[in-house]
Amino acid sequence: MSEQQPNPYAGEPGQGGQGEPKWGPGNPGYGYPAPGSPGYGYPPPSDVPPPPYQQPTIGGAGMPYTAPAMGAPGMASFGIGDITIAGDQIITPSGPMPLKGAMWNATDFSRTEEKIPTSSVVLAIVFAVFCLLGLLFLLMKEKVTTGYIQVTVTSGGRHHATMIPATDMNTFPWVMNQLNYARSLSI
Repeated sequence: MSEQQPNPYAGEPGQGGQGEPKWGPGNPGYGYPAPGSPGYGYPPPSDVPPPPYQQPTIGGAGMPYTAPAMGAPGMASFGIGDITIAGDQIITPSGPMPLKGAMWNATDFSRTEEKIPTSSVVLAIVFAVFCLLGLLFLLMKEKVTTGYIQVTVTSGGRHHATMIPATDMNTFPWVMNQLNYARSLSI
């Protein structure tokens, strides 16, 4: 038989009895502010200075947060999909990476098809009565590009991939130009 564990939500025996929660309007806890502090959505009292923002770290001790320098003179600042290069960092949703020594790759998963538009088929049928002149409308073609371009970056032991939708045939050359510029900054 397993030993039954105590209920972590129950109050201490000497604290008002079993079954009574440790927190409540008088005790700070989940959903209840500490006595003397404002609740969620209320401004703090004017005599209390705001706490400094602490960036969470693995060890639990916080470090003051300093934002990366965006648009500093002589530094690059641009983006490819959800990957942003700002100063000497690559900022991604999976976390920042160092710019120096980054490996950039692009894979083209797009395709361009040439097809006859519906309007030319309708015009060919309507004008087929006039000496088969309407068949010239079937020579009309349109190019449709579908798919996406995958851009991956690896740096500092991290890896991130993003998908950029291909809107026309010039999307992949544009992405490659951006990637080549990012590669030149990573040297």
